[in-house]
Amino acid sequence: MYKLLTMNYKDIAAKHDADLTTLVREQREVLRTVRFGTGGVGSGDVQKIRDARKQIAWAETEISARRNAATAKTA
Repeated sequence: MYKLLTMNYKDIAAKHDADLTTLVREQREVLRTVRFGTGGVGSGDVQKIRDARKQIAWAETEISARRNAATAKTA
C-alpha cells in the first residue's frame, strides 16, 4: 500500500536547492510511471498521483521563491 504524503511544505523548505531539483525529478518520474504505466487505461491510485503533483508544486514554488529572493536581493 502506498504511504500517503510523507513530507509537508516545511520539510521541503528546509531542503537545499540540489535536493529540491532531485525531488522534482523523482516525483515527475513517479507521476509519469503511475499515469502511463497502465497503458493509458487510467490508474486506480489517485492518491499517489495527487501526492506527487502536490510535492512537485511545493518544490517548484520553493525554488521559484528562492530565485526571486536572490534576484530582489541583487537588484
